[in-house]
Amino acid sequence: MNEPRVYLVTGAFGALGTAVTAKLAAQGAHLALLDAAAEPPEPRATTDAALRLGGVDLTDANQADHAVQSAAARWGRLDGVVNIAGGFRWESIAEGSAQTWDLLFAMNVKTALHTCRSALPWLKARGGRVVNVGAYAASKSAVLRLTEALAEETRDHGVNVNAILPGIIDTPANRRDMPEADYSRWVAPDALADVVAFLLGDGARAITGAGIPVTGRS
Repeated sequence: MNEPRVYLVTGAFGALGTAVTAKLAAQGAHLALLDAAAEPPEPRATTDAALRLGGVDLTDANQADHAVQSAAARWGRLDGVVNIAGGFRWESIAEGSAQTWDLLFAMNVKTALHTCRSALPWLKARGGRVVNVGAYAASKSAVLRLTEALAEETRDHGVNVNAILPGIIDTPANRRDMPEADYSRWVAPDALADVVAFLLGDGARAITGAGIPVTGRS
């Protein structure tokens, strides 16, 4: 009987994180769930084999490293990392601020960078997987470039690193912000979770360095 895989998920308490958590839990995985938010009073993970770490600022390299090492120590290994943590601010280039660019880069890129760097020794030992979720606009491009660079760096260690690039995700927050939109054209969190699970699995063993658009119905 194969031992359960151990996955670390950042941004785990949000809509997409919850869907990914549920999908991986249904496969019997052990999960380390990280988020900048405090742990929900009623955790939505569908597994008892979960380590929940709320209030973790992954833009801080030291906090990220401590969280990753705590997760790895729980089970003595890591088989994969899913970087969902991130955020969004809408501003035009003409009227926006450079501070917003810095904020989004930190939220969407540095969180993934710090988590991957801390997890690499564990992933190299297992031939593990990384799935990054591309964020928004300029920072989405940076996440993809990070994915490509890390894939090349770890190729000879048996680590697969890929990114999914979602369109608008069908979440309660997005429906509140865009009440007139056609939600049927958005991508459902559970559909994204299916793609994440595939990239973590053996069926994706020959895929690394890819950026995969997951945009829902056109």
